[in-house]
Amino acid sequence: MYSAKGIYTLYIKFTLCFLVLLLSGLNAGSVMAQIGVTAVKGTVTDATTKEALIGVSVFIPGTSTGTSTDYEGNFQIRTNQQKDKIQFSYLGYRTATYTIKPGEEQTLNVRLEADARQLSEVMVVGKKRKVHYSNKNNPAVDLIREIVDNKQKNRPESYDYVQYEQYEKTQMSLVNTPEKLKRNLLLRKYDFITNNLDTTLLPGRAVLPFYIQEELTENYFRKSPQARKTVVKAEKKVDFGEFVDNKGIMAYMQHMYQDVDIYDNNITILTNQFLSPIADMAPTFYKFYLKDTVRTDEGQQLARLQFEPRNPSAFMFTGSLYVTLDGTYAVQSVDMEVSKGVSINWVRDLKIKLDFEKNPDGRYHLSRSGLKADFGLTQNSDMGFYGERVVSYRDYKINEAQPGARYEGDAVVRVLQAGLGEDFWQASRHDSLSAVEVNTYTNIDSLVNMKSFRRTMDWGTALIAGYKRAGANIEIGPINTFYSFNPVEGFRLRFGGRTTNNFSKKVMLETYTAYGFKDEKWKYYLGGTYSLTDRSIWEFPVRAIRVSYQKDTSIPGQELQFVQEDNFLLSFKRGDNDKWLYNETYNIDYLREFENHMSYRIGFRNWRQSPAGSLQYIQVGDGSGDDEAMALQHLTTTEASVELRWAPNEQFLQGKIYRTPVANRHPVFTLRAAAGLKGTFGGQFEYQKVALNVSKRFYLSQLGYSDVVTEGGYVFGQVPFPLLAVHRANQSYSYQLQSYNLMNFLEFVSDQYASVHIDHSFNGFIFNKLPLIKKTKLREFVTFKALYGKVRDENRPYENPGLLHFPTDANGLPITYTLENKPYMEASVGIGNIFNFFRVDLVKRLTYLDHPNVSELGIRGRFKFDF
Repeated sequence: MYSAKGIYTLYIKFTLCFLVLLLSGLNAGSVMAQIGVTAVKGTVTDATTKEALIGVSVFIPGTSTGTSTDYEGNFQIRTNQQKDKIQFSYLGYRTATYTIKPGEEQTLNVRLEADARQLSEVMVVGKKRKVHYSNKNNPAVDLIREIVDNKQKNRPESYDYVQYEQYEKTQMSLVNTPEKLKRNLLLRKYDFITNNLDTTLLPGRAVLPFYIQEELTENYFRKSPQARKTVVKAEKKVDFGEFVDNKGIMAYMQHMYQDVDIYDNNITILTNQFLSPIADMAPTFYKFYLKDTVRTDEGQQLARLQFEPRNPSAFMFTGSLYVTLDGTYAVQSVDMEVSKGVSINWVRDLKIKLDFEKNPDGRYHLSRSGLKADFGLTQNSDMGFYGERVVSYRDYKINEAQPGARYEGDAVVRVLQAGLGEDFWQASRHDSLSAVEVNTYTNIDSLVNMKSFRRTMDWGTALIAGYKRAGANIEIGPINTFYSFNPVEGFRLRFGGRTTNNFSKKVMLETYTAYGFKDEKWKYYLGGTYSLTDRSIWEFPVRAIRVSYQKDTSIPGQELQFVQEDNFLLSFKRGDNDKWLYNETYNIDYLREFENHMSYRIGFRNWRQSPAGSLQYIQVGDGSGDDEAMALQHLTTTEASVELRWAPNEQFLQGKIYRTPVANRHPVFTLRAAAGLKGTFGGQFEYQKVALNVSKRFYLSQLGYSDVVTEGGYVFGQVPFPLLAVHRANQSYSYQLQSYNLMNFLEFVSDQYASVHIDHSFNGFIFNKLPLIKKTKLREFVTFKALYGKVRDENRPYENPGLLHFPTDANGLPITYTLENKPYMEASVGIGNIFNFFRVDLVKRLTYLDHPNVSELGIRGRFKFDF
């Protein structure tokens, strides 16, 4: 959209962290004051081998409360209902029921006995450090290969039609020890929140839910022509009011907790790709052990396989799965967790459980999916997040065709009914909520209505997003632009603001004024955007018109991501930074987006630019008189433009006032064209420009991913150098992904060019193998950028009267060049996640090292706040 890409994502992430910091200060003086809470924890083992049992179902009979054991056989369960029984069930073992004491915390060490129906053929494997592992003559590997060979026919896509209802529940909680929460005196007036602590989910720590969302959908799939349709029937979520974008948080949660498809070769979780234990190449990267074979109550024969990565630090899983032995080789259940040696951003522990149910045709469909994640700033920190996403599926209908219109149109359709109360949700939920989850809704609602909380959130939003509310309709900011400095303006003060959605969802107004104490000049901006639909100007698909006027300074060839040019931190620059522009710009454009993610933008701009600082526009004379060189005070261009963009399957993190695309494997094509209109509103030049940009993320499984951007452009007509392609340079100390970080401002210009940028993240592939470094949770980055271009003879100064000299330094030496001889290239190596939110790169300039005042090496950093 019209704002810097990525600001909204950063805003959402910082908002979540701010909520954590806020809620972490809540008084927990009544942690144990809940009455009637029954909490049971313990370990489940095999009665004969004493081996820990993974994935044992643990539940309270007569309730919907249940859990399962982890990789060490541990479990924790809690209920507010007065029940005195707890039950343990596991395929191949006898169901065990124990008596418990209602209203008390207790520990049970459970030993399950093998079921008599278990087959006599059992393969027992000793401790793996005593056995040389091999794929050869390994029945477990043979079975995995059968699963791989039958994957396609066991996927839902193998049916002609599939229909089912889906219920999804996602929640986030603050985690800390009860003692530390008790000692914290911050915001003790909110102690009603901390009465809702859960002390049974994580050993030794309390869980304080602060966000929960539920969604009920109807889903349709058609094989040919392939189509997917999701109809959202109902949704419910915690509402933090005007200060937190609930829709944006919901979208970000869905982005983090993506669906887990065990049949995919690579499973994306928390923006990382993990190799599935039944991937095509799984036997190359995993170790497999056949633990036993069992029969279910229905007579179904199953095999239990355990798996673990050959390399403990690789992005893979550890766990067990059950697979059918009736010739279908379908997965019946999976219980797995991320290998302990894997370092993921913020994640200390991550567990996944998948259950499948049998269809009438004998095949299986996913009936329940659960993902639990424990987040923390450090591995040993008590404080952190606890996140959980549970998805259940029911009312499966196989090969029952619906009318064609059912599969057409938008992929996601919302048909939400107004006024759905708790009675509806109690009848519609696939699982009932716990008392803690129910209380989360009411407690946060009470919190949001408190003036002290709203005041705290107001200031917190100002620190995070840079805007401070000044009444209901206006925000003042961005705060980090209020003060900056540069060689032309000297000390610069700026003050501005914008309207909020309370003013209007269809209209947004922005303005600022600035003053430079050195040049003693005022600068202004005034802009407005109007939505031509009944939706917000940010909500996809957009149809809006924008008009703006700006009188301000800029640096030729600087294009920033994530930050604004007069940000205080960008006042610090390397090398000479005294060639600036004064600009006066009138702009109007119209944006139209379509549901298929095609869009076009039509624009019109009148731009008057005047050189500032040491930059001069010296016109080359025709040699007929004494005034062969003449200094021009300004250039004026009038330009009409059109932009076509296609981003197939693009998804957004959508917010109230920002949105940003979510990177995926699909390419994005952007074609831009512009024409100079000589004689229109003072335009002095006639020219045409065209540029094509293609970007795509390539996932390389265990090797991480690469973001690749290619671009080519051409300028038709004879124009002075300011209207050529002035290549994006960066002399700040902030690392800019789409700029050349060791190129000087105005160093290169072209009228035809081609470029490629490759930014590869190894995602811990190397550092996770280094014993000491892997504990730091650092990530490795490698970047390469190359630019090649040229300037045609008709656009070269000195040879063409009327053109402008290329800029020179104080000694008259040129500082602006063309790229005919060789491409400009630079490369960098970087590390990410220092303190979990910063990336630092060592950048090496590879060509044109003989140019004056260039840096061959440089260190650049930027915020890259990733969960």
